[in-house]
Amino acid sequence: MKAGVLFSGGKDSAMAAIMLSRDYEVELNTFVFEPSRKIAPVERAAETLGFPLRIRAFGTGMLEEVGRMVVQHGYPNDALNAVHLQAVTTLCRHYEVVSDGTRLNDRIPRLSQGEVQQIEARSGSSYVRPLLGFGKREVERLSQRYLDVQLGESGEIENGDYENEIREALGRQGIDISAFFPPRHLQSLVTGIKRRSYGVDGDE
Repeated sequence: MKAGVLFSGGKDSAMAAIMLSRDYEVELNTFVFEPSRKIAPVERAAETLGFPLRIRAFGTGMLEEVGRMVVQHGYPNDALNAVHLQAVTTLCRHYEVVSDGTRLNDRIPRLSQGEVQQIEARSGSSYVRPLLGFGKREVERLSQRYLDVQLGESGEIENGDYENEIREALGRQGIDISAFFPPRHLQSLVTGIKRRSYGVDGDE
């Protein structure tokens, strides 16, 4: 059975994919707002992991909508959750099992229990989060064991995180994004794999 995993190119979604690959045929899915957007580092990360990657575009006008949400609310949380909900809902139309890299203490993006129940009831798909019982420290330990990872601040590292395109769009409008997004927020990008895990080939 196939499992569609939301993939930013970072260590969390990569570890979720590796864990799921023991029991499912994993396909990685990266969402973009602009259909023509190319994210070569994410494509290389997927190739490194050995899983197929699909690039999917959100509907027309969604980038403008979530950008307005950020400005109106004064922070990105609600906008990022709305985007994540749309991504999960979309994948449920294509896969019986949908997953992401949500960790134990993550706040944004993260779906509520009620949202998860609604999605599963409406779609008939299962939404699973392999890292939900793992805190940040333990995920970092596992990722250091299995993956080579590049770290960088949001907006500086090129991965498939929703936030990057939202930042860029607001910046093009002359909006000071530092007023809405927290400083010194680190993101990650997988650049290599260290060892074999659940069928993923790497250097032993």
